[in-house]
Amino acid sequence: MTTARRTRKKLTAETLIRAIASSTAIETGQSVETIERKLKVRSSKFLHLSLAK
Repeated sequence: MTTARRTRKKLTAETLIRAIASSTAIETGQSVETIERKLKVRSSKFLHLSLAK
């Protein structure tokens, strides 16, 4: 039996924001686009924090 190796896709800020937005949208019932837009706005009081990779 052979095992197929999966190539890892590079995790970008865009894909991470999209994943967070879609997960939050499922939990809150808001639209993904609305949450994604809020996450992309850089006028937050938490600018010194970065997303985990």
